[in-house]
Amino acid sequence: MRLDKYLKVSRIIKRRTVAKEVADKGRIKVNGVLAKSSTDLKTGDEVEIRFGNKLLTVRVLEMLDSTKKQDADKMYDIISEQRIESNEEI
Repeated sequence: MRLDKYLKVSRIIKRRTVAKEVADKGRIKVNGVLAKSSTDLKTGDEVEIRFGNKLLTVRVLEMLDSTKKQDADKMYDIISEQRIESNEEI
């Protein structure tokens, strides 16, 4: 599944267009490598997302096309969530 679609379906990011913009600005890494919105995700991948001064790292558990809220919670596991200084790099 494409990275931007996964982020939307899993409800990590609310809209697919926003997920695409975040990825295109270089704020998302998959398994430590900068990712584009079209990057193909697989079960077990680790995704790092930088939201302003927050760094969220999740592990992909499932690939579901469903948008039901109870299913979205099962799609990923939060590995870490931390605040970062504005001058730090991811």
